[in-house]
Amino acid sequence: MTLEDTTGSAGTGTTPPSDTYLERRTLRRGSAGWLLLTGLGVAYVVSGDFSGWNIGLSKGGFGGLAAATVLMGLMYACLVFALAELSAILPTAGGGYGFARRALGTWGGFLTGTAILIEYILAPAAIAIFIGDYVESLGLFGLTSGWPVYLACFAVFIGIHLWGVGEALRFSLVVTAIAVAALLIFAVGAFTEFQAGGLDDIPVDTSAVGSSSWLPYGLLGIWAAFPFGMWFFLGVEGVPLAAEEAKDPVRSMPRALAVSMGILVVLAVLTFFAASGARGSAAIQDAGNPLVVALQGDGDPTALSRFVNYAGLAGLVASFFSLIYAGSRQLFALSRAGYLPRFLSLTSRRKSPYLGLLIPGAIGFALAAGTGDGARMLNIAVFGATISYALMALSHIVLRRREPELPRPYRTPGGVLTSSVAFVLALSALVATFLVDKDAALIALVVYGVALAYFAFYSRHRLVAQAPEEEFAALAAAEAELK
Repeated sequence: MTLEDTTGSAGTGTTPPSDTYLERRTLRRGSAGWLLLTGLGVAYVVSGDFSGWNIGLSKGGFGGLAAATVLMGLMYACLVFALAELSAILPTAGGGYGFARRALGTWGGFLTGTAILIEYILAPAAIAIFIGDYVESLGLFGLTSGWPVYLACFAVFIGIHLWGVGEALRFSLVVTAIAVAALLIFAVGAFTEFQAGGLDDIPVDTSAVGSSSWLPYGLLGIWAAFPFGMWFFLGVEGVPLAAEEAKDPVRSMPRALAVSMGILVVLAVLTFFAASGARGSAAIQDAGNPLVVALQGDGDPTALSRFVNYAGLAGLVASFFSLIYAGSRQLFALSRAGYLPRFLSLTSRRKSPYLGLLIPGAIGFALAAGTGDGARMLNIAVFGATISYALMALSHIVLRRREPELPRPYRTPGGVLTSSVAFVLALSALVATFLVDKDAALIALVVYGVALAYFAFYSRHRLVAQAPEEEFAALAAAEAELK
């Protein structure tokens, strides 16, 4: 029997589940302190330091990519400060979906959660392909890049997640530490060969408006390089998805977000300048392994370049592993609240959302094995990410304006101005995705449209009233009526 309750949103039915519903959908609380959360934030991103960002040199040159990285770094910093406040208000596994659900209603919650899912399901599939390329290039086990490698990645690392969140996050921290140490060692080695003249050695397109040696593709090149400037930070916003499994999330979440963002800024500056200056921007702009090229060029491998090559594999594993975690938690929260099929949020004895891990893993493996196009999938993931950034920043603005009296254990420095900067830059980055890969953006829009049709015609009438994010929004609506 279904009982309707319209406290969540006008015209939207919510269904109180049975008493055992939430008992079968619980995560292991208190598994992660601020250090593990910080490691998670860096792990999401660290693979982007080893490859991918350098393609922005072919879009904007050194000056264009440098300006894009500064602007995207500003966007992420502002977004992280806003998310720190929101995660202290609502420390649940819903993350961005939960924030938008409170501020923008059920439609806003679903739009945000779906965009995050696009990012966190597509990105691991792309990284699995890159892992396969690394395994082949390093000659590991005599394997070539292909479906056996992709299958091994998903099977082994999902298996660790199924074992338990504490074990998974500790594994992620160790691998991330190895990758970060390698980036620091790389920077020391590359700076010994640094030449400032190599930074702006890309030929100038004289037909581009505002072109120069620092901006060889003109002013528009800065905008086109936005998605690649994002690669130094893409994923750090996923830290709040661990809120339900964190120790004292109100205190640890803002701290972890701030520290992880600080680490990523340092790594971005060191990697960008060291790699570009050691061998020249032109030499690394199209390289699949820019750090290795920066160290050895066309010469024979050195001990340091081999070490960085292996460490690049560690960085890919760290990001792959943590992104699987983030995707499973966002899927868990949306499913628990009824936005997606409810069976996806069932948890095991070890409090892992096993179907939320296995089903996205199967989709990711199928995409990797079926297409082999990692760059295209990452571009689709970036499209989803920029939509979610804009909506999360907007959620902060709306809650500050509409509910100024809401208890805020942590307050964003700069308040609405900070989140407004993130909002404008996120919209600019969204448009920039069409400059880089129009087909990827259109594919993402089609996926988005199918998901929205499912929500419009089916799931929005079957939401679960007792899910934490729904209860939080319902409480806000009840308080507004009393006022």
